[in-house]
Amino acid sequence: MYRALTEVTIIVHLAFIVFVVAGGIVARRRWWLAIAHLAALSWAVFAELSPGIVCPLTALENFFAIRAGITSYSGDFVAHYLVPVIYQEGLPLNWQYALTAVVIALNVAVYASLLWKRRSSRASEVV
Repeated sequence: MYRALTEVTIIVHLAFIVFVVAGGIVARRRWWLAIAHLAALSWAVFAELSPGIVCPLTALENFFAIRAGITSYSGDFVAHYLVPVIYQEGLPLNWQYALTAVVIALNVAVYASLLWKRRSSRASEVV
C-alpha cells in the first residue's frame, strides 16, 4: 500500500509541476483557476529559490517510500527525478535560476495576453 501511495504522490507532484509551468494557459479559459495557479507558482518559485526549503510533497513521498522499503532521497523532486533525465550531470545553480526565470516569464506572458484580451474586448463593447 505504501508503494502505491509513493507512486501516487510522485504523480501528484509531477502534475503540480506541470500546473505551475502551464497552468496559466488553463486559467485563460477558467479565470477562477488563476488564483490557484498564481499561488502554486508563487510557492514553486519560493521553494526553488530558497535553499533548505523542502516541498511538502517531497516529504510526503519520502514518508511513504520509507514505509514501503524504498530508498528515500534528500533534496527536491525536480533534482531527484527530472534533472537526471534532462541533465545527466546535474543542474548548476545558475541554470536553476534561469529555468525559474523562464517559467516566470512564460506565465507573465500568458497573464499579460489574458489582460490584453480582456481590455480589448471591453474597449470594443464601449464603442
